[in-house]
Amino acid sequence: GIAHLISRESGKPFGEAISMEIAPVLDLMQHFARGAKKLLARRKINIGLYALMGRSSRIVYHPLGVVAIIPAWNYPFSIPLGEAVMGLMAGNSVVIKPSELTPLTGMKIGEIFERAGAPPDLVHIVTGDGSTGDALVKAKPDKIMFTGSVATGKKIAAEAAKTLTSVVLELGGKDAMIVLEDANLDMAAAGAVWGAFCNAGQSCSSVERLYVHEKVAKELTAKIVERTKQLKQGDGRREDVSIGAMSSERQVKIVEDHVQNFRESRAKIEIGGERNDLFYSPTVISGATNDMRAMRDETFGPTLPIATFSTDEEAIRLANDSEFGLTASVWTRNKSRGERIARQIEAGSVCVNEVLYTHGIGQTPWGGFKNSGRGRTHGALGLMELVQPQHIHVNRISLFPNAWWFPYSPTAVATFRGFATKFATGSVFKTAALLPQLWRRIKELRK
Repeated sequence: GIAHLISRESGKPFGEAISMEIAPVLDLMQHFARGAKKLLARRKINIGLYALMGRSSRIVYHPLGVVAIIPAWNYPFSIPLGEAVMGLMAGNSVVIKPSELTPLTGMKIGEIFERAGAPPDLVHIVTGDGSTGDALVKAKPDKIMFTGSVATGKKIAAEAAKTLTSVVLELGGKDAMIVLEDANLDMAAAGAVWGAFCNAGQSCSSVERLYVHEKVAKELTAKIVERTKQLKQGDGRREDVSIGAMSSERQVKIVEDHVQNFRESRAKIEIGGERNDLFYSPTVISGATNDMRAMRDETFGPTLPIATFSTDEEAIRLANDSEFGLTASVWTRNKSRGERIARQIEAGSVCVNEVLYTHGIGQTPWGGFKNSGRGRTHGALGLMELVQPQHIHVNRISLFPNAWWFPYSPTAVATFRGFATKFATGSVFKTAALLPQLWRRIKELRK
């Protein structure tokens, strides 16, 4: 089935292929099947004083045309299928270029649309390496949806700028988890282990930096290490395996390099740090600091570096000290404190007492700050990325010229002053006082 294909091609556990790929995209499809029509319905706009003058305004939405979808290899099913469904519901056709590491999953998506009865030429799957993606970008689609590295995202943005093609870029992260001294440490430890090691750490929203209050750092670290010991790593096709293989030799080498950087920087490897072919053991590191290279560059692997802080303000500063800003989380028993801190974190999605999974909530927008990208997918904001809004303005009373038309005169200028005063104050009384002046101007224009 589909889950076995995803697991076999990407290396992720069979259970995660269901829970992190298939189930979320099914929920997204149901959400937009029920709600897209309402979201894209023409919408009346309140235009204030102009409505009293017989005007009305509406927003209507038009399809863009052809949407190019270039997803990453880490979620080869849910990302492209979800974006394709949204593109189609907005009235577009789509071209999907799956990663060269997961082409079979991409082709399975094409097969799904074909079996669903999609008209010919509505959905295209084109396979190949980076040169194929480059050709797709240069083919001048009407929209580009890209998930991948910052370097490639910047190249795509530069190429798209030549034709003013709109892009949505999701470019990864170095996501921070903040654990306050009043947090439920058992829950925080469980969340940290799953948030860091799910999909072998190859999620854009994986926990890649954990900041814990110094008062509870030792206790939390011990709980995390104990939970990590219980994880079973192996063939992802087995249902009792929690961590599978990594996707490529290149990615394993990045993890090895970052773990070595932690070692050389005098951080402590609490558990893990070992490689077996494409399997890298889940690795917990204590004594990390933000000046270490491996705390700044995206790892995209099963590592969990832990640093400490002493105040809320320091935790916020450390979390924001990054070129990335995709997601983050705050862990505390005080929900108002958690939300206050969350609002100060520079990230597109911030959870309180939750971690990692928000890409799977199709009703909410997904995207980041800073080098984590631009634009949004998912939710109403994501759907708006896939349409061209158009403003339609109608004058229902075409009996006389507008007060602001030529020719100008002292009466016209007095009327303009009246408009400016009304707009400055927003007063209903100013509107009433403006009407005699407006009528004098209209009579002047009708002569």
